[in-house]
Amino acid sequence: MHESVLLTESIQYLNLNPKSIIVDCTLGYAGHSSHILKQIKEGYLYAFDQDKDAIKEAEKKLKEIGNNYEIINTNFVNLKEEINKRIDKVDGILFDLGVSSPQLDEAERGFSFHKDAKLDMRMNRNQPLNAYDIVNNYPLEKLTKIFQTYGEEKYSLSIARGIVKARENKKIETTLELAEIIKENVTEKYRRMGHPARKVFQAIRIEVNDELNVFEKALKDALDLINVGGRVCVITFHSLEDKICKKIFNEVSSIPKELQNLPIIPDEYKPKYKIIANIKPTNEEIEKNNRSRSARLRVIERVM
Repeated sequence: MHESVLLTESIQYLNLNPKSIIVDCTLGYAGHSSHILKQIKEGYLYAFDQDKDAIKEAEKKLKEIGNNYEIINTNFVNLKEEINKRIDKVDGILFDLGVSSPQLDEAERGFSFHKDAKLDMRMNRNQPLNAYDIVNNYPLEKLTKIFQTYGEEKYSLSIARGIVKARENKKIETTLELAEIIKENVTEKYRRMGHPARKVFQAIRIEVNDELNVFEKALKDALDLINVGGRVCVITFHSLEDKICKKIFNEVSSIPKELQNLPIIPDEYKPKYKIIANIKPTNEEIEKNNRSRSARLRVIERVM
């Protein structure tokens, strides 16, 4: 069963009223969307997802609540373009950047290093690039860089070498084959600290789905789409996404350095946004749902 992380807090900070127009950029299995829809009886919900399986399940839930919503079957990189076809501005936008539990739990999606499946990891099953292509075709330098940058993995080079060596004999087909190769190329001590495949699988998934570039573009677009008084809420699950979010939020909510000492700041240089919250899950939530342990919710509001 998929449990939405920081659910209560994100719904609270969206500051909903019955007429709110809200965008859920990461519909998933409608964990957040179903709660949003219950509170905006006279408003409207636009929800994005590129995973047709998730959309099917989400639709069942949302239909029972109301019909004042539209599911947009595309990557949220197209957020601004799609919303502007329908409306100019909205009152709230939510990003929940975690991979949903059902995607992790369905072996055939190839996201998990605990279950045997073909290497895949595509959020959008229609796109050509998948994990198999990366693992079997990327050169040593590129693999190392991905593991370092997207996985912050200290054994990046050793693991990349192990992959390149293994695929000389035969193609690496499955998640467990890859997990085994990763295990063989780190120290015994490192293995005892947690599953050594976690960071590498994260890195490959980010590369397959171009997650960081997509998120950065979409977050900047989200800020443009918000009405005055509207909020953007972002739930991240690793430091790379959180750094992007923190940097963008800080930039748009600060007065330019060179003007900070002026006695009066001209209106056009005053920040249009203010940071509202930066929250981690409670100990109770982490106990109930271990996947929430690395989550963080950041919230910003448009003030002018």
